[in-house]
Amino acid sequence: MGKTISEKIMSAHSGIDANAGDIVVANIDYAMGQDGTTPLAIKSFQKMKGEKIKNPDKVSIVIDHSAPSPFEGVSALHKMMREFSKQTGCNIYDIGEGVCHQLMPERGHVVPGDLVVGADSHTTTYGALNAFSTGIGSTDLAAVLLTGKLWFRVPHTIRIVYKGRLQKGVYSKDLMLFTVGKTTADGCTYDAIEFVGSTVKSMSVDARMTMANMAVEAGAKAGIFECDEKTLEYVKAHSNRQPMPVNSDLDAKFKQEIKIKSSEVVPMIAKPHAVDNVAPVTDLLDVDIHQAFIGTCTNGRLEDLKMAAKILKGKEIKKGVRLIVAPASKNIYLDAMKLGFIQTLVKAGAVAVTPGCGCCVGTHNGIPSDDENVISTANRNFKGRMGNSKALIYLASPATVAASALKGKISDPREVIS
Repeated sequence: MGKTISEKIMSAHSGIDANAGDIVVANIDYAMGQDGTTPLAIKSFQKMKGEKIKNPDKVSIVIDHSAPSPFEGVSALHKMMREFSKQTGCNIYDIGEGVCHQLMPERGHVVPGDLVVGADSHTTTYGALNAFSTGIGSTDLAAVLLTGKLWFRVPHTIRIVYKGRLQKGVYSKDLMLFTVGKTTADGCTYDAIEFVGSTVKSMSVDARMTMANMAVEAGAKAGIFECDEKTLEYVKAHSNRQPMPVNSDLDAKFKQEIKIKSSEVVPMIAKPHAVDNVAPVTDLLDVDIHQAFIGTCTNGRLEDLKMAAKILKGKEIKKGVRLIVAPASKNIYLDAMKLGFIQTLVKAGAVAVTPGCGCCVGTHNGIPSDDENVISTANRNFKGRMGNSKALIYLASPATVAASALKGKISDPREVIS
């Protein structure tokens, strides 16, 4: 019997012939923690009597969730991380460098065939690069720092086949919202998802990252794409490591196969307070918007900012609407300035903030008020997600968010894209 991508990667990293359902102890290629999870990992590492990191060159800690620090308590945690990095020799990305899930692939820490863990649920993002990447807890991260290994139950795999061409004004974010609506939020719990088909083959690596990022919103342990020329070109441009592409065998056993006609998908919205509570944008055109947000590890990349700038060029957002833009990394920020996207967005009425996660997780940089409606490119709209449990969060693509900021209501981007 053939193997899936997940089974092959787990086998290669554990040294045994691993199949779905098996328990393995596997070597980790790279590990990451952010400022919301790393301080607890450091404390756990110290409780385990840890003094040295097993593989400091395979670890990055990132200050991105509350960056720059919004108050004194967080500053103390950031200081702890900086001191830990100096003591152990692990890499640290300090304030302004960007969101952890952009930095890991952008700075060359992930290549095809890798097994990567991160103390953040959206570590699934790196599956866009044909890696098995998954989120873990802070205590598990401490164990990885100490030993360079971690145990896993090899997941079963659900294969999702996307065929057809996306309509104008429909993007990978819409496709993934549609997918989560179809699978439901727990429909792929502890399974790996393999994204295949003509639709995803035509996507950029950035667009694939959006889908892999949100695999966890369907409950998945990982969301993985096959390796192709686009993957290899991206890796060559960002890393000097040797890729080890892994694809499923033709006779691999999948738990389930789901087929989606991509050409039938329209711009989608996830309504409060669940990611699988989805509807076509046309069902929500009467919803007033008070705040719009473009950014996050899901949709803060260059092509996202480019699309928003294209929609807003030479225009002004609706009076009374706040548009917040957070590029996913410093490099993206610089490129967006060089190409004029930031200038276009600011002239339209947007506010550009430090690359990071603050607005998305509700620590700073845009906490909404009571009873306000927010439309966001983020991956979660749970109650209180952006810092106020009395606000309502709608999720959408950057194009839909930009169109909605322009009109002051949830809007169909197909009406404004030329």
